Amino acid sequence: MKTKDKTAIILGATGLTGGYLLNLLLSNDHYKKVILFSRSTVGHTHPKLEEYLIDLLELETHADKFRADEVFCCIGTTKSKTPNKEIYKKIDCGVPVSAAKLCKKNGISTIVLVSALGANVNSSIFYNRVKGEMERDVLNYNIPKTHLMQPSLIGGKREEKRVGEWIFKQLFGLFNLLLVGPLEKYRSIEPETIAKAMVWLANHEYDKTRIESDEIQIIGNK
Repeated sequence: MKTKDKTAIILGATGLTGGYLLNLLLSNDHYKKVILFSRSTVGHTHPKLEEYLIDLLELETHADKFRADEVFCCIGTTKSKTPNKEIYKKIDCGVPVSAAKLCKKNGISTIVLVSALGANVNSSIFYNRVKGEMERDVLNYNIPKTHLMQPSLIGGKREEKRVGEWIFKQLFGLFNLLLVGPLEKYRSIEPETIAKAMVWLANHEYDKTRIESDEIQIIGNK
């Protein structure tokens, strides 16, 4: 475990995984401050919490406030929320890359990001290709401790309705038990498990950069 009295930045704390991550960091004695950058408030106060409501597409204009020991990025949108592919890419790729750029500029040595299983710059699937481009561009900044989480379908209940995603979750619930051995990485995974793995990785030495869903499951249960 690393030193105490750390400051962490979270991007995407209003989302499902980000919400679990926020609660974990606020209750962790190793963190003295948790800074949020988001479009909307998380809706509660805490002595450790410092919140900046901004346009995340203009994150780089807030470089003076972007100072911490660690950065956690849980940014992600959906086709239903962001049908415009250009804007979608600015969010899913642009925001995490801006965060990495600010880490480099401000000497932040740890960044842990949520990507996706199947991320690949050469993928014919737009979603996977964007995630792959994000990973590539983040890694170009050579942040000393970089971890790219590649979860499968993320479980949990969301406030907004995603009918297609709900159907897939029901199917995954049925098929999870059949996914064994090399196929375990395709099992659905809970957001709390991802959040726990992110905190663990930030506080321990781990030699892998890209971490697939089955490995996230193991780390999150440590």
